[in-house]
Amino acid sequence: MTRVYVDMVADLFHYGHANFLKKARQFGDYLIVGIHSDKVVKEYKRSPIMTMKERVDTVSSCRHVDEVIPDAPLIVDQEWITAHRIDLIVHGDDFSGEMKQLCYKIPIDLGIFRLVPYTSDISTTDIIKRIEKYMGNC
Repeated sequence: MTRVYVDMVADLFHYGHANFLKKARQFGDYLIVGIHSDKVVKEYKRSPIMTMKERVDTVSSCRHVDEVIPDAPLIVDQEWITAHRIDLIVHGDDFSGEMKQLCYKIPIDLGIFRLVPYTSDISTTDIIKRIEKYMGNC
C-alpha cells in the first residue's frame, strides 16, 4: 500500500482543494492530509479565517482523504516522514522554487516528491476578494 502525504491550509475549502486532493490520491492507496496551524500559516501568509477544527472537519469529509493530521509542520523532515510512514509527498505546482526547497528538501532528495497542476481559476484569496467586493457594495 502506498501512503501519500499532502499538507495544506485548507481555508475556505473549495473545488480547487478537492481537485488537488483527488490528483494526490491518484498516486497511491491512502491519502494523509496535514493541516498547518494558524501560527505556521501566519509566518508565510495571512491568518486562516476558519478554525483548525473547521478545516480538519472539512478536509476529513472529502471522499479522497483517508486521514487528517492537525498542526502539520511547514517543513517536512525525515522524522515526520518516518513517524507517519509516508511513501510519497505531493504538492501543487504553485509553490515558488525557494519555498519548495525550504519545505520539501528532504523528500526531494529522497526522490519521493511529486507536483500536480494547480487549479488556476479558483483560490482562497480570490474568494476573499469577492467577499470584500460584495461587502463594499452592500
